[in-house]
Amino acid sequence: MPEEPRRMGAQICSQADAESPREALRFHAQAVGAQVRLDAERSTAYRRATFHDGIVFSQRPVRLGERVALRLLWHEHGWLGGLRVGFTRLDPARVSAPSLPPFLCPDLEQQSQTWAAMLPDGRASPGDVVRFWVNRRGQIFAQVNSGPQRRLREGVLMGAPLWAVMDLYGTTKAIELLDPTANGFPTTTPRVLSDEALPGPKAGEECAICFHQVANTCLVPCGHTHFCSSCAWRVFRDTARCPMCRWEIKAVAPAWDPLVLGAGDGLPV
Repeated sequence: MPEEPRRMGAQICSQADAESPREALRFHAQAVGAQVRLDAERSTAYRRATFHDGIVFSQRPVRLGERVALRLLWHEHGWLGGLRVGFTRLDPARVSAPSLPPFLCPDLEQQSQTWAAMLPDGRASPGDVVRFWVNRRGQIFAQVNSGPQRRLREGVLMGAPLWAVMDLYGTTKAIELLDPTANGFPTTTPRVLSDEALPGPKAGEECAICFHQVANTCLVPCGHTHFCSSCAWRVFRDTARCPMCRWEIKAVAPAWDPLVLGAGDGLPV
């Protein structure tokens, strides 16, 4: 075959590979920080305790310009700083979880070819959707809901596969990976709080609002557990005030899930 057609064929294959559908992003199963727990679908990550050891990776490399979309599920007050996001050449399949440092910034950046930054304080709240990506110039951008695109940092080296890396640091307690076309604010209950996935209702445990679904969520920080997840998220979205005590709602958590309400995380009742 002549040289020029061979080059053209290789270019066409390369373009086809780049444009071919990719599997949905999930968290890598093994390369997780010491305090991280994942749900069965590897779409939701929790940090159980402390304010560090919350590093997680995507299970596959991301393309240039591909939006990594996640929803902030739970903030924990009392810490300074929050979610860190970025990209790394470090293949998580080659990472031993015990070898992960406690912090993405600056620890993992200093140990590997990793580029990350913290979302500006106050830019994202529980329920918000964050998208971040890297362009061909090696610049990392982020967007909260449908707000302005903000450049977080630059200097990412091109020419090798890049995995998304996130750090559930400080105030960020739980996040959920989403389809990148997700709405700016949740219109449905997050998968981790889906009523269909929770234990069935028992007598006397009906939701105090709809009287139909089982009361299966916990309002944070007041700790009231009288509502189903659908009603709890609707109240959170509409007023962010507990109907029982009028405390401000900071997050909606599964009342039954020991990975979220772990020992030592005690909530007021």
